[in-house]
Amino acid sequence: MAKAVIFDFSGTLFRVEDARTRLRAVLAARGIAADEDEVAAVAENLQASGAIAGIPATRPVPEQLADVWRRRDVTPDDHRYAHLALTRTVGLPWPEVAEDIYDRQFSPESWLPYPDTAEVLAGLCDRGIPVAVLSNIVWDLRPTFVHHGVDRFVAQYVFSYREGVMKPDPRIFARACELLGHPPADVLMVGDDVHADGGAQRIGCQFRAVPHLPPTDRPRALLDAVAPLL
Repeated sequence: MAKAVIFDFSGTLFRVEDARTRLRAVLAARGIAADEDEVAAVAENLQASGAIAGIPATRPVPEQLADVWRRRDVTPDDHRYAHLALTRTVGLPWPEVAEDIYDRQFSPESWLPYPDTAEVLAGLCDRGIPVAVLSNIVWDLRPTFVHHGVDRFVAQYVFSYREGVMKPDPRIFARACELLGHPPADVLMVGDDVHADGGAQRIGCQFRAVPHLPPTDRPRALLDAVAPLL
């Protein structure tokens, strides 16, 4: 049985707000009035393009962006460039809000915990099972955990931009295990991406997948994933 747990962030513990919610928020902040049908259409394109970090794209990334897209979670500059470039491919009726759309992801309010996130993290903490959050990301996530009242349950944070490597590179999983103080064989990795998060199996970690769904559609996947430990 696992003695420590690593969780992915986006699509696992938290889900980013949908593109329509984000677009409404940035337009309102700028005092821009927009027709709801237009907002819905632009939001759908934003989401499909992959411009909203945390929501998988449903259409291919343009070839000219492929290289920077693959390495986007290693440096903040590459991440900003890649996502803003995708945002601009949508043809925003309000080009002045492109950076606002990008920057909103840094706000803890734009991330929603899954219904069982707090229960699972608190339960593991109560049982003395240390938790790390491991994310391909280019900013510090701790303010989001603080905002939602669950930071006290997380022992370690490992971010790709700090380590200089991204999942599924085995080195980033090894780093998380090292910080947790347990060998990979004693560590469970939980994530929504079988390729990226499942890479933990390459160093001997256990792995459980959870579906990347909106919080309203996924009430207890985390509880099911760690049930033997609780």
